[in-house]
Amino acid sequence: MTAADQETDNGPYASPTTWREWTRFVDTEPPCLPGPGPWNAEERLDYHSQFVILSTPTMAKISLTLRRLMILNRRHNGTARRGLLISGPPTTGKTTTLQQLGRSFHLADRARHNSFDERLPVAFLSVPPAATPKMLVSELARFLDLPIGKAMNQARITDIVCGALRDLSTQLVLVDDVHLLNTRTRIGAETSDQMKHLSERLPATFVYAGVAIEASPLLTGSRGAQLAGRFKMVRNPPLAYGSPTQRTAWEGLVRGMDQALRLQAHRPDTLTRHAPYLHQRTGGRIGSLSALVREAAIAAILDGSEKITKQLLDDIDLDELAEQAARPPAQA
Repeated sequence: MTAADQETDNGPYASPTTWREWTRFVDTEPPCLPGPGPWNAEERLDYHSQFVILSTPTMAKISLTLRRLMILNRRHNGTARRGLLISGPPTTGKTTTLQQLGRSFHLADRARHNSFDERLPVAFLSVPPAATPKMLVSELARFLDLPIGKAMNQARITDIVCGALRDLSTQLVLVDDVHLLNTRTRIGAETSDQMKHLSERLPATFVYAGVAIEASPLLTGSRGAQLAGRFKMVRNPPLAYGSPTQRTAWEGLVRGMDQALRLQAHRPDTLTRHAPYLHQRTGGRIGSLSALVREAAIAAILDGSEKITKQLLDDIDLDELAEQAARPPAQA
């Protein structure tokens, strides 16, 4: 896999499903506008459609925990290699955290080895709905662009995938949407076994992310006990706004978004002053906050006001989960 093989298109893309898409994601610079400005409306609309990704205390904790685990696993020769579970409600930034962890590690590995070629330090996949063991390992084969024939059985595909990942010096395997695995069913249990088998055959650290993993079937029964005995869990809840420390963290996040806005009539700290309101509207969910601020910025450009007001924020409908959380309870 060489730099010449990588895609250079800078258009929109979905969550990475192949190594080329992953490398493109890794190489995509944070959103910025060309030169010192002024920028036209279309440039600024494009900028706000992507916007910045800001770190949270939980993201920092996950990053530190993963770094320690990878060092712990570095010389591990047994089968029970340690891993990490990232669990939280929807729209709290689990997938973003997972991908940013991978991106940071990929870039650091590239800098250490000073090469784009013949290394793929990170593999990323999402668990398909109703996944079977063969489907799961085939997703990894597709990520690696390996020629897998329909007649190949699960064991053969696993051998090919593990050999390729070893040859590419893959050290971090990221698996999203693990809550889709229902280990109470035979197929789900066998797919969970396949994931364990992969982790035992590869000298890599595995990180799983999903919705409410602690309440999912993944950690139940004897298989769940095995997983729980090898994996740490870091919970990624919505950001709270109760204690001074929590308020400082939330306001810092809002301030970072405020400073990233590119609106002609924007006054610094406008968003920061609305931090309590923004928390009430979004329930502390990072995904909901980002969507609200980005849509408000886009609306301000389109209507010509070039500024975000509380009225504008009020007029924007959020995802139903956030709207339900912000809605006062019905009167009996």
